[in-house]
Amino acid sequence: MAVSDECKLKFLELKAKRSFRFIVFRIEEKIQQVMVEKLGQPEQSYDDLTASLPPDDCRYAVFDLDFITEEKCQKSKIFFISWSPDTSRVRNKMLYASSKHRFKRELDGVQVELQATDPSEMSFDIIKGRAL
Repeated sequence: MAVSDECKLKFLELKAKRSFRFIVFRIEEKIQQVMVEKLGQPEQSYDDLTASLPPDDCRYAVFDLDFITEEKCQKSKIFFISWSPDTSRVRNKMLYASSKHRFKRELDGVQVELQATDPSEMSFDIIKGRAL
């Protein structure tokens, strides 16, 4: 599975310049390539990301979480989310599962990985818990 240059460039912008809050990626089956589907602006929230994920199809996403530690330090972590809902086609689930590690390797700087098959598995509480 190839990864478009745009995926790498937009991820670098998210990581270095904080130009985006999140990025949603999809696999374009016809050309066997991972593409950028949606860019979340810096003022958007985690709820905007979850609303961007289709209820019946797989996606990858990265999310830049800002949080404050118990020591009152401002921190940030980049999450890689593999969204594979139970309602998606088996073929799509297999395609996304088999391509995940290769794609994730291209995104240097991801700190936390999360796999979800249901919205409850990626609630904001779970994300915050994984960050701390």
